[in-house]
Amino acid sequence: MSTKEKKNETSALKPKKSDYSADAITVLEGLEPVRKRPGMYIGSTSAAGLHHLIWEVVDNSIDEAMAGYATDISVTLLNDGLVKVTDNGRGIPVGKHKVTGISALETVLTKLHAGGKFGDSGYKVSSGLHGVGVSVVNALSDYLKAEVHLDGKIWVQEYKRGKPLKSVKAVGTCKDTGTTIIFKPDATIFTELEFNWGKILDRLRQQAYLTKGITIKVADERPEHRPKTYQFYFEGGVMSYIKQLHRNKNVKNENVFYVEKEVETTKIELALQYNDEYNETAIAFANNIYNPGGGTHLAGFRTALTRTLNSYARNKNLLKEKDENLTGDDVREGLTAIISVKLIDPQFEGQTKDKLGNAEVKAYVEQVFGEAFTIFLEEHPKDAEAIIGKCILTCQARLAARTARASILRKGALDGITLPGKLADCSSRKAEESEIFIVEGDSAGGSAKQGRDRRFQAILPLRGKILNVERARLDKMLANNEIKNLVIAFGTNIDDQFDISRLRYHRIIIMTDADVDGAHIRTLLLTLFYRHFLPLITNGHIYIAQPPLYQVKKGTTIKYAYSDEEKEKIVKEFGGDVAGAEVVEEPADAEAAAGEETETDAKEENAKKTSSRINIQRYKGLGEMNPEQLWETTMNPETRIMKQVNIEDAAYADSVFDMLMGGDVAPRKNFIQTHAQKVENLDV
Repeated sequence: MSTKEKKNETSALKPKKSDYSADAITVLEGLEPVRKRPGMYIGSTSAAGLHHLIWEVVDNSIDEAMAGYATDISVTLLNDGLVKVTDNGRGIPVGKHKVTGISALETVLTKLHAGGKFGDSGYKVSSGLHGVGVSVVNALSDYLKAEVHLDGKIWVQEYKRGKPLKSVKAVGTCKDTGTTIIFKPDATIFTELEFNWGKILDRLRQQAYLTKGITIKVADERPEHRPKTYQFYFEGGVMSYIKQLHRNKNVKNENVFYVEKEVETTKIELALQYNDEYNETAIAFANNIYNPGGGTHLAGFRTALTRTLNSYARNKNLLKEKDENLTGDDVREGLTAIISVKLIDPQFEGQTKDKLGNAEVKAYVEQVFGEAFTIFLEEHPKDAEAIIGKCILTCQARLAARTARASILRKGALDGITLPGKLADCSSRKAEESEIFIVEGDSAGGSAKQGRDRRFQAILPLRGKILNVERARLDKMLANNEIKNLVIAFGTNIDDQFDISRLRYHRIIIMTDADVDGAHIRTLLLTLFYRHFLPLITNGHIYIAQPPLYQVKKGTTIKYAYSDEEKEKIVKEFGGDVAGAEVVEEPADAEAAAGEETETDAKEENAKKTSSRINIQRYKGLGEMNPEQLWETTMNPETRIMKQVNIEDAAYADSVFDMLMGGDVAPRKNFIQTHAQKVENLDV
């Protein structure tokens, strides 16, 4: 659906008019390494890397918007795998560059670390810290066309895999300014060439929230897809973002807190609201880049939040003299906050920009947020009372949880002395080579225990479904035996006492049946890991086993299929489409009966018929596999298929878990109705 709000008159951090010409482009190194090692520049050559090309081009347009020169950005998916990104900014300079001797446009598109982000005349604030974006896109595209509207002329240059086909030339006149980049990812580089419409929408919607006052249009004109057009515009900035995240939640403070202020050369924009749930969602950005590891801006916010709420509660006598102060955990339960800072020289920890490191930003955020939030609480006493009331209840629950935690997580329990009785541990004590299978039910657990490699594979069977932790506090969680067994088996402790260095297995593998119950158990476990063991996901320790759906057998030849498409392919390989061959789908326990019949029937004609028969065995549960089959298909590192669980977008992941596992039924019902037609092999 299209989202449009009233326009804002000004753009943040708009500098005075600068001399943005060819001389503003600084060159650091060449482009040759990109095609040889694309993963170093875009992370991977899979779907994530493919979409990263769009983000790099869009980031340049966002830079123009943050600098105050662009108000409209459009992204269009075209025919034949082409993508078009357009903005109405100043236009990339086309004059001759004094260092390279070629046009500034060609310099930007063919030289690594060349752009307006390194000199003093380019961007004051930039999301593309390293300045490699558009040149990398050019290097990894089979075709790229740059069209610049500048100085009343339309300038064009085309490229083939990073090499210019012709010089920059003027092809017409215009009255506007701006840049259009059209590119087609190189099929010899990328393993995936299909752009995901939903992923693009989510990313660009987020950028519109973070750069208030700009319009971002997204269109899908691919002939094989239904034509779609969306438009995003948010005058409220991150305040609108908070409202979107809370659209299906019961909120505590009806008025969203919001502050926007500039300190020195750093602009701070922050919004927060509390809900009646138990999880914290604090999302931090620096120059529109998501920082999953937080950083100094998040640290400053959290310090000021705890201090301000304690001060207010004491002054209003909501906390008595005998009461202990609220802790950081107490004030963050049920909190949704967006912290966005824009600064001239961001210092990130690592190439992935995971964590902001600028020390001065902590003090800036503390000051701006602390002062503004104090005023907000005074001006909105009802909201303040609701927030403090929730924090005090959380404090009381924390004290109860402390007792519950102490009873099962005492010293020694996490050192392997009192491991769960159902756990079949591995003999290795090297966490980096060890793995644990979380298995559904005792039947599958028995097969897994017999089929495993005892040296490095541990098995923990679950009895039934674990507690839905989305709406449960820690004390209630730890009263659940299955969750308690998981906590002790991992050895890491949980929540604020979590210590990943004590993890006993570096691969935690969820192995459930391929049916509705198995999917539900898998979702319950992922909810537990996301809410209370998040570093296990972010550090790549969580996997989902992929047991086969079918065994396809002809004579003595056996193959396994992991999807209906694969099953059909194997049947064809076995001659299933040849006249005279017989396809028989049979349940898991039918194979023995078929064997007995063949054994007792000695007739040559029947034997010939049996040898041409294709038996398809549908596995409805892991317990139907014998230990050898389970090892061969699902547990053997040499032959198994597993999916690694990761998080690309924390805000989206949070909303999905809330929708699937939260207390509000309406969003879940809508999700089921929307996606019902896509479900295959629904086994109720």
